[in-house]
Amino acid sequence: DSSQSALFFHHPSSSPATYHPSLSTNLLDATLLIDRPNEIRSITPKHFSQAMSSRGGKLAPEVNRALFVKNLSYNVTPEELFDLFGKFGPIRQVRQGIANNTKGTAFVVYEDVVDAKQACDKLNGFNFQNRYLVVLYHQPEKMAKSKEDLEARRQNLAQLKQQHGID
Repeated sequence: DSSQSALFFHHPSSSPATYHPSLSTNLLDATLLIDRPNEIRSITPKHFSQAMSSRGGKLAPEVNRALFVKNLSYNVTPEELFDLFGKFGPIRQVRQGIANNTKGTAFVVYEDVVDAKQACDKLNGFNFQNRYLVVLYHQPEKMAKSKEDLEARRQNLAQLKQQHGID
């Protein structure tokens, strides 16, 4: 059932848990609060300037606080994700896929975009639990566009099959 595809994990040091429809169109089937100590990390001017220098003082337009992580082990725990991604800054929430079509994926939302950028840069391709992570910026508008493209391709394929008498 696609309405049951994610667990929602909220970092207690952030504001109260909220559901962000921009992160997923699926309903939540469980909520689990993870008891973690407050992790406050200041961003030094050097850290900020390093993150910004590659773009002439501007972050790329796709950079945002929400990361989409693929190729996770099915056995990874939320605590392990907090530990790994928390090395780059305070995390607002982790949402881990639990349905068959979302297992092995997660959304990690940082408090700060600079921390998200650093995590994406360092963890994409990182070997974690004998799997190479794929870490991308979450881009809901691109996901919606790709769904539209997929439907258009399906319609085109159906027309071609009909034209050529293929079932």
